[in-house]
Amino acid sequence: MVIGGGAAGLNGALMLARSRRSVVVIDSGTPRNAPAQAVHGFIVLDGTPPPEILRRGREQVRQYGGRVVFGEVASTELAAPSTDGDLRFTIALADGRSVTARRVLVATGLRDVLPEVPGLAEHWGHGVVHCPYCHGWEVRDEPIGILATGPASIHHALLFRQLTEDLTYFTHGTHLDEDTRARFAARGIHTVDTPVREVINNEDGTLAGVRLADGQVVARSVLAVATRMEARTGGLEGLKLPMQDLPDNMGRGFACGMAGATEVRGVWVASNATDLAAQLGAAAAAGALAGAHINSVLATADTDSALAAAQGETPAL
Repeated sequence: MVIGGGAAGLNGALMLARSRRSVVVIDSGTPRNAPAQAVHGFIVLDGTPPPEILRRGREQVRQYGGRVVFGEVASTELAAPSTDGDLRFTIALADGRSVTARRVLVATGLRDVLPEVPGLAEHWGHGVVHCPYCHGWEVRDEPIGILATGPASIHHALLFRQLTEDLTYFTHGTHLDEDTRARFAARGIHTVDTPVREVINNEDGTLAGVRLADGQVVARSVLAVATRMEARTGGLEGLKLPMQDLPDNMGRGFACGMAGATEVRGVWVASNATDLAAQLGAAAAAGALAGAHINSVLATADTDSALAAAQGETPAL
């Protein structure tokens, strides 16, 4: 069972299906990159719309016998072991369907939590961006504003300064020491300490800039925001997977070890569910590695089961 139908989940499923495993992918149909017009920074597929990548991925999983099912996971729990002594998990969907699986790969991805600034969310993925590698080239040379969300936004500003000479940093309550202010000044980054009240639009609905608490309007074509990233955990509570926090309150994801294996036997996690900064290429690679590791573990379990059955058929001396 693969929970999550993004790059990580589909690539993990592909590896398992090609190893002749019975694989079902549960896809909620709500990918993180849905607002984006294209995927960038992934060689060969650079510039491809996200829906097209997912369509191709589903098609390839299916051609090896894998199944892709659309639905929301309502609960996941470890069931009683089967007669072969191996693990069994029961995954229930919100529509009442359920599936039993020997192993589970969690590739649910994450959700981006934006600051509660009026008007900000409606521009997410267009005038409001977060990743200089995903969106930077497309907003190069534009007047960009950094809406600070914490200490991590300081380095965020340095990355976006590489893309434009017109950069304004809105501290929005984030403390800047004198050294940081001097570094910003040396790079021509303008600092605004007055809090941002709201995001304002042009007549055509595109982002026009921000209005500050004192009423002043600062024109900007783009706002860059370092979101808080939180792994999607809905329906997975029964697995009791360990979690880990990123520094500076940047986010929270699942904890795992080599190849995505977790402390919960039989459960793996991959990509943004555990590596919050992974782009599409890294996500796909993590899914492939986890899928290969799951197949390896299952191969050992199959052999153990066959040996036990063979020994059970041997008359006692």
